[in-house]
Amino acid sequence: MATEIASEAAPGQNAADIIALNEKKTVELGNEVSHDIEILPTNEPEKTYFSKASVWLMILFSGLAIGSDGYNAAVIGNVELLLAVLYPESLTSAIYTRLSNAFLIGMIVGMLLFGVVVDQLGRKTGAVATTVLLVLGIVLSTAANGTDQTGMFWMLIIARGIAGVGAGGEYPVSGAGAAEATDESGKYRKHRGFMFAMLADLSASLGYVWGGLVPLLLLLCVKQKEEHYDIVWRTSFALGLIPPLVIFWFRLRMAVSTAYRKSAMRKQRVPYWLALKRYWRPLVGCAGTWFLYNWISIPFGIFSSTIISRANTGESLVKNLGWGVVINCFYIPGPFLGGYLSDKIGRRQTMALGFTLQAVMGFVLGGAMGPIQSIFPLFVVMYGIFLTLGEVGPGSTVVLTASECFPTSIRGQMMGFVSAWSKAGAAIGTQVFTAILNAYADDPSKGNQTAFLIGSGFAVLGAIVALFVIPEVSRRLDDDDQAWKQYLQENGWEANWGDEETKDPAGVVLNKAVS
Repeated sequence: MATEIASEAAPGQNAADIIALNEKKTVELGNEVSHDIEILPTNEPEKTYFSKASVWLMILFSGLAIGSDGYNAAVIGNVELLLAVLYPESLTSAIYTRLSNAFLIGMIVGMLLFGVVVDQLGRKTGAVATTVLLVLGIVLSTAANGTDQTGMFWMLIIARGIAGVGAGGEYPVSGAGAAEATDESGKYRKHRGFMFAMLADLSASLGYVWGGLVPLLLLLCVKQKEEHYDIVWRTSFALGLIPPLVIFWFRLRMAVSTAYRKSAMRKQRVPYWLALKRYWRPLVGCAGTWFLYNWISIPFGIFSSTIISRANTGESLVKNLGWGVVINCFYIPGPFLGGYLSDKIGRRQTMALGFTLQAVMGFVLGGAMGPIQSIFPLFVVMYGIFLTLGEVGPGSTVVLTASECFPTSIRGQMMGFVSAWSKAGAAIGTQVFTAILNAYADDPSKGNQTAFLIGSGFAVLGAIVALFVIPEVSRRLDDDDQAWKQYLQENGWEANWGDEETKDPAGVVLNKAVS
């Protein structure tokens, strides 16, 4: 848990004296100062820019946004099962691949694009635009049609791509916005790890669960009649509209965070080379761990087929969807433990711990796959723990580290770049794991064993990167903002800092006296 150390500032002492005193205390503490220690002056004015309710609403609605993205990413896999039954000839392998990849490619574009938008045009502009694009994509997906079935599929592919751009943009938008909202006061910083675990990891996991549960429930509502499958898949898409529509009004009422108000570089050239020289280490560390996490986490969803075959459920579509929901539920417990640990022992330590425990469990599963698979309940439980441990470590911390490791003026762009690597990890990992299982088609147990062993090896690599590449950083965002400004000044880069253009909604008062 973060510890705040207050400087003994005398009445009337100016800012320069306070900074000098803080620097002196930092020297006296030696090299023991880490991200768990904050140096704060006692006469720092109480911030009422964001009320307690505002901070929690920011976390809640950011979580709804990322959960909505999880739902829209997961629902397509279940919808494709229905489309394959309805349109067996038109849903060719090429169309199937494009439909599966459209949302993912759109997300990568959205992450990179809106990383720039939220830094250059403001958090609010980015938040509203991503919501509009996501809603547009979902509406078009629901209404997909054409002169023939192939035309309908092409409209669906384009619509899914548009929705993906909006969904991908949520990562820099929600990550940067939530980090800055929780920086308004030390009492929020102390619990930022848990907040982010709920925002990013739990909400995405719940989104994936609902992505499987909604089509299942709709299928049961129509009594599994094939003539109603069209209603099921369109309604599954349409229900994804609820979260973004719920948060839209709130986003129109967003206030500018103190960090962005003070340290933005709006509508200015960005010193990318200087940023790379200064932040290459967190950039490599955050991108690497997020890549490895998704390389392991996402592809292991394919093991649902293994569990289904072991359960001997046959070809029932309802049972296939049901087992998919059960598997995704294993992701849910991890964020609670991971969020708690990240505030207690640190972000990178929690990440490394989760990676390591996941690797151990994976090596056990891989090493004794035959005996374990012969006891179906044991396999399900051990497989579930394997998934949970991934969420305890990197799942709970990757978004948080990417938000804290960079200064406000480039936070969105850096986070967009890092999160794009995560989707690359998911895509590459899925292809590799599929190739592994196909290579052992005659011996499925051997294929499962190989996949677990390789995945566990990557988890070990993730733990090493987390511990030795990701640096310790202050939990107080302004510390790095000030260091970044000084670094640019020392290198001859002139910038106009802050956001004086964006107007806050009526009723938002800055520096209001606290009664």
